[in-house]
Amino acid sequence: MNVLSQILVAFIAILHLYILWLEMFAWTTRGPKVFRTVPKELFPKTKSMAANQGLYNGFLAAGLLWSLCITDMSWSKNVAIFFCACVLVAGLYGAYSVSKRIFFVQGIPAILALLSLLFL
Repeated sequence: MNVLSQILVAFIAILHLYILWLEMFAWTTRGPKVFRTVPKELFPKTKSMAANQGLYNGFLAAGLLWSLCITDMSWSKNVAIFFCACVLVAGLYGAYSVSKRIFFVQGIPAILALLSLLFL
């Protein structure tokens, strides 16, 4: 895996670790500041749902970080491609079902990482 791909994969992993923290541990405190379109009274009611979503984001981050630890370059690249594709699908679905902003936050970095993985 080339250096640019590693940087992009690491960035996406860190982003998803932030989302994990936000949704699992800071949903009722920081969440209302990040998700301003959601009514504040919904945050306590949706805390367990958000924590579940955060856990899934953690799995994505774990897979991306795992890809950076694999010493076989072919396997490292393939695992990174799989998890970046998962992030892209999640970003596309989030843009379709929740907010277009999700595509720019998650989808665009995933596309850039996939392009660097596939073509560099």
